[in-house]
Amino acid sequence: MASPGLSNRNNGKRLGITEPISLGGPTEYDVIKTRELEKYLQDARLYESQEEAVSREEVLGRLDQIVKIWVKTISRTKGLNEQLVHEANAKIFTFGSYRLGVHGPGADIDTLCVGPRHATREEDFFGELQRMLSEMPEVTELHPVPDAHVPVMKFKFSGVSIDLLYAKLSLWVIPEDLDISQDSILQNADEQTVRSLNGCRVTDQILRLVPSIQNFRTTLRCMRLWAKRRGVYSNVAGFLGGINWALLVARICQLYPNALPNMLVSRFFRVYTQWRWPNPVMLCAIEEGSLGLQVWDPRRNPKDKYHLMPIITPAYPSMNSSYNVSSSTLRIMLEEFQRGNEICEAMEANKADWDTLFESYDFFEAYKNYLQIDISAENADDFRKWKGWVESRLRQLTLKIERHTYGMLQCHPHPGDFSDKSRPFHSSYFMGLQRKQGVPVTEGEQFDIRATVEEFKQSVNLYTLLERGMEIRVSHVKRRNIPNFVFPGEVRPLRLSKVTWGSRRGSELKVSGDSQPDKLCEGKTDLDGSDGGQKRKRVDDNVETNSRYAKSLHLSSGEVHAASPPISNISSCSTKCESMDANKKVDDSIADSLEKIENPADIPYQNGQIEVSSRCKPPNDSLPAAANTSSSKEAEKMALGKNMAGPYVSHQALPELDELEDDSEHGHQVKDFSRNMKSSQMEPSEESVSVSAPVNSSNGAGPSTDSYNGGLEELEPAELMVPSSNGTPPEPVAQKKSIIRLNFTSLAKASGKSS
Repeated sequence: MASPGLSNRNNGKRLGITEPISLGGPTEYDVIKTRELEKYLQDARLYESQEEAVSREEVLGRLDQIVKIWVKTISRTKGLNEQLVHEANAKIFTFGSYRLGVHGPGADIDTLCVGPRHATREEDFFGELQRMLSEMPEVTELHPVPDAHVPVMKFKFSGVSIDLLYAKLSLWVIPEDLDISQDSILQNADEQTVRSLNGCRVTDQILRLVPSIQNFRTTLRCMRLWAKRRGVYSNVAGFLGGINWALLVARICQLYPNALPNMLVSRFFRVYTQWRWPNPVMLCAIEEGSLGLQVWDPRRNPKDKYHLMPIITPAYPSMNSSYNVSSSTLRIMLEEFQRGNEICEAMEANKADWDTLFESYDFFEAYKNYLQIDISAENADDFRKWKGWVESRLRQLTLKIERHTYGMLQCHPHPGDFSDKSRPFHSSYFMGLQRKQGVPVTEGEQFDIRATVEEFKQSVNLYTLLERGMEIRVSHVKRRNIPNFVFPGEVRPLRLSKVTWGSRRGSELKVSGDSQPDKLCEGKTDLDGSDGGQKRKRVDDNVETNSRYAKSLHLSSGEVHAASPPISNISSCSTKCESMDANKKVDDSIADSLEKIENPADIPYQNGQIEVSSRCKPPNDSLPAAANTSSSKEAEKMALGKNMAGPYVSHQALPELDELEDDSEHGHQVKDFSRNMKSSQMEPSEESVSVSAPVNSSNGAGPSTDSYNGGLEELEPAELMVPSSNGTPPEPVAQKKSIIRLNFTSLAKASGKSS
């Protein structure tokens, strides 16, 4: 059937490291649903207007003219002869969402300036070019960041946001038809140039490795919108960023080369729900190259062994684009993949629609307890620098909490920040907290993260550009005391019952469980760590299996991990049966199929599927649908298993936290001093653990004058925080009391039942 975007630009050549899972073309249903999806994306205003597109092109053309004038100017200044001055050239390339063709209205443009060997980054790019731009009336909000991991100049040109990188090649003259996809372009390039070139090289390679650019773009637009709505779009927060989602979508396009976006979206969730992380996602084989640059290889590079969700870039030097992912953020993304898979299957049975898939995740209703991280500075420039630095370190707080509580306290970082309009130069970040699911709860048991939070704040305060007034504050806030400025219009919404996919699915399963209790389950209920309202489905079995594979942690064989549905509190076994429900489920037991591909002793089964198949029975109405699609799904399972079989092996030891903390984004901005923080870490006891943390950290001379409470419940007396009226520091306190006090026993009894 002729369909838009179906043409294969590669004349039948296989794309990817394996054979496709399916070569099947679209059905009439796929054509209809794809048109619905495209309309949904248009209604969501994901496409820029023609006028804005023309404006962007004009800005890029003008910028290209500016860098050509710049390079001739510095060539003449450096005393080059007139012929070299005449031939001197620089060129602008684009990458990121703009180059991929999935940018939306108002999005910034990632650009790269490529210059000759005599145009330096420090003196010429961040010197003369910055001066030229600052004198142009159409250039506003110019912010150079020369000390970033990838040095960048940020500004607005005629209202269009630009991020401009610089790459200095070893050429005297930059040809106008320069092809930066050639590996030889990296010859004698410094590390900053290699990193700057990487964005363009990866973006171009992605477009070469997908069978249909049009279908890829539509599917990627869909997945980007979905990820933002569900709160899992943020590389810096430990989720996935734009390049990560592009690589995941591109791999699905390779596995289903003739599919339209409707099917590609469905298969995206189907494949990555079954994917056995940390098996890497790769669009092509990793090339060693001839330049000696390090590439991702867990067999050789110790740090690569500890990556939980490797998504490998296709251009040399290949690297893991998702090293920021932690066990907590991986768990959350796997839950969302499972939810998306269920909805797509329900859509095939006309029980859901695109609105259901794109429902926004209500972060501030999902948990009962949160960490609030407030940052502030004295002026706009200091705040911009301080904010960028703190954001680059927030992931470390999640990693530290996970490590110091042995994974028993789970963190869910919100991907964005919030600002209180009444407080200039201030932002707040939030993390949802809950106890690990399926772990027995002892009366009065608490977590103590005072040392963890203090250690995090000390590491943040090592910022080399630290100025007076740059402050960070970490506090515990309960859901009822979340500040109003995080809500739209700064108005807290009423807690009315909201019909979501989770509530509908929970109700269906509860009814099913009531009608056939003996057939569906023989187990008992394990309640999750937050309240029953607006709760996402838990898949801790899945993540724990991945964690064992990724970290070689040995857990007690008697430990039971129960998944809890978003709304209804039902038995763990009934919840597992949900994954086997009617609407064309992917598999009855993914472990059974993958056992044929890989040694089960090397990679454990996921999601407790063996237990599910022996203890749970799917509802009768699922049998006809399963029978109609069993053969094709079995073939897909086998093909997927082959896709995940590779030469990479898991590591055998847990890394030191120092290795995980090697954050290259701002690593060089940390003060060099001898650290001895391990002694301050508190080992949790078997009987009592508390969640506690110091609240305020004031940088610079003198005490902090920040007395903002924001409705936070704090146990520390107010006089310990507020300076005296004459501006002198308060009298020293003999013993500082803990501030955050979280009792997670109450979480386990949220619905009035005990585990």
